[in-house]
Order: sequence, then structure tokens, then C-alpha cells
Amino acid sequence: MATGWVWSERYMWHDTGTAGGPLPVSRWVEPMTHVESPDTKRRFANLVAASGLLEQLTVLAPRPATVAELTRVHRRSYVAGIERQAASGGGNLGGGTPFGEFSYEIALLAAGGAITAVEAVVGGTVDNAYALVRPPGHHATPEHGRGFCLFNNIAVAARHAQAALGVGRVAIVDWDVHHGNGTQDTFADDESVLAISIHQDGVYPPGSGAVSDVGTIVNVPLPAGSGEGAYRAAFADVVEPALDRFAPDLILVACGFDANGFDPLARQMLSSESFRWMTGRVRAAAERHCDGRLVLVHEGGYSPFAVPFCGLAVVEELSGLRTGVEDPYLPIVENYGGGRLLPHQADAVAKAQRNDTSWASSS
Repeated sequence: MATGWVWSERYMWHDTGTAGGPLPVSRWVEPMTHVESPDTKRRFANLVAASGLLEQLTVLAPRPATVAELTRVHRRSYVAGIERQAASGGGNLGGGTPFGEFSYEIALLAAGGAITAVEAVVGGTVDNAYALVRPPGHHATPEHGRGFCLFNNIAVAARHAQAALGVGRVAIVDWDVHHGNGTQDTFADDESVLAISIHQDGVYPPGSGAVSDVGTIVNVPLPAGSGEGAYRAAFADVVEPALDRFAPDLILVACGFDANGFDPLARQMLSSESFRWMTGRVRAAAERHCDGRLVLVHEGGYSPFAVPFCGLAVVEELSGLRTGVEDPYLPIVENYGGGRLLPHQADAVAKAQRNDTSWASSS
């Protein structure tokens, strides 16, 4: 199995400045590195290389997205506004989304990296691919950026697949711990795109990701403290049945690692093996429906020591290869407890299961 790998050191030069974690510096918030920093992504890429796995992957060089490609999703005025602010030294879109002088061109390269991965998979150069891009994208709506996101990389790639590559139905599975509000807003009225989001209920954005949202939308808001048992139930009862009914021609995954048990911005309990398992399930769905065409696009994940092992597990699963690297943090997460499905978590999955057929008759 050929697995593509999209990565550029240039992604690490996106400048988010100083902050107090996810919040701006203020009178009593001492400056430190912004939580959306290069560390997690660079350490992920370094572990893939150090493990020897990189030598077994097909390296795909990203290219910048064009303005025409971006404006299949985003308003032209929004794109121009980011370019203008960057040219004047940088800006801030609000919601914890500062950017520097060169971040516009780097954000073009991030969206283009997602496109590069999709082109390689649809064109048959590789069977599947991982795009380790930065800045992330799934909170960016057609008109607004927020939550560290400038352009919606995965939405741009989905539209490119349809407009330029002849792909019909695209399914997007978002397992970032935060709701993919930008992706939902982009495709809420589009029956050719199924947007599934499994996220921690209520954590971010506020009021977003309700189970009752309709259209080709499936939201699975899980309670804080959910572990692998809850995610397995969500896949078995909601995610995989929705994919099977929709029968996509391409599956994209918004791959955030912030549902891991060490993340500072959420309170879920997944381990690296949980992410390996979820990757196996979407890969199996892609094999059932679209000849294995599967692309994962990097989103969040803010633990610099845990994310690399979660990421390595995902890329191993995509490629069908094992490096022999063991996750030293796995026993700690497993010893936390909370891995089994609890009654209140089962209730949340059942509620999502009852609602997720609302789009089936029209699709």
C-alpha cells in the first residue's frame, strides 16, 4: 500500500506570536508561546522520520493553493483581507487567531497541501495520504477565521476534488475534539458532501455542533471524559452507518489529536491506539466504497509529547507498516481509567444515532 506524506518546513514558519496558551496576553497573563505553535507538528514529522517510516512513504511536495481554488469555499473579500493584513505585518482574526507577515503565503501552502494529497489519491499515485499542514482549517467559515484557522484546508480540498477531479460525493469525518463549524457551514446545504463531526460537547466553538443540526450533517457531541469506548460506540452506531448510506467517492478526515488524554484544550481520554483504531475504521470504509481513496488532513492537537505518537500510529495504520516504536505514554492514558463506555456516553451516542437519518431520504 502506497501512502502519501505531505509536509513542508515552511508550515512551521506560520507566526502566531506570544499568548497565554489560547488567550491573548493581557495585564495579568504573562507572555508565552501561543498554544498553536510549531512544536507538535515538527515533533510529529521528526518521529515519522526517526522511526524509519518516512523512507517507506511517498513524499508529496505541496504547492500553494490559488485564489480561484480558495474562493470555491471562501469569499474573495475575506481572502483579500488576510492578504492585505499580512502584507502590513500581520493581523488577528479574533478567536485566538493571530498571524504574521508571511502567514498568508503559508496558509496558501497549507490549503494547497491538502489539495496535493487529494490529487495524488484520486489520480492513483498513492492509495491514501496524510497531509501534515499548518495552520489548521476546520473552524474557518466562508467569511470568517477563528480557532487558529485561516483557510478551511479540508473544505478547499473537497471542493477541488469535485470541481477539478471529477469526484462526486465526498464524506468528511472530523474527529478533532472541537466541532468542525467551518466545514459544517460550508456544506450544510450541499447534498454531495456529508460532514460528520465527533467532538467534545460544548467545548469550542460555544453553541456549535448540536446533535439536532440537519442537512447532510451528522454531529456526535460526546460528554467530557469520553474514552475509546464512547468513540467505538459512535463509530459503530453513527459514523460507519452514515458512511455506508452515503456511499462516498472519496473520504477525507479532519485529523485532530486534541482528544488525546494529555491535551490542554479539552478533556477527552483517547490514546495513540485509539487513533490507530479510528484510522483503521475509516480506511475500511474507504475500501468498501471508494477503492480505498482516503486523505487525512492535520488539524489540532496541542500536547507536544503525545501528538507525535498519536500521529505515528495513524500513519502506520494508513501504510499497513509497523515501525516497532512503542508509545511510552500509552500506559499512562490507559491507567487513567474511563476507557469503557459509560451510560451517559451511550445516551449521547444514542441521541446522535436517532438524529443522523434526517438527511438520508434527500440524499
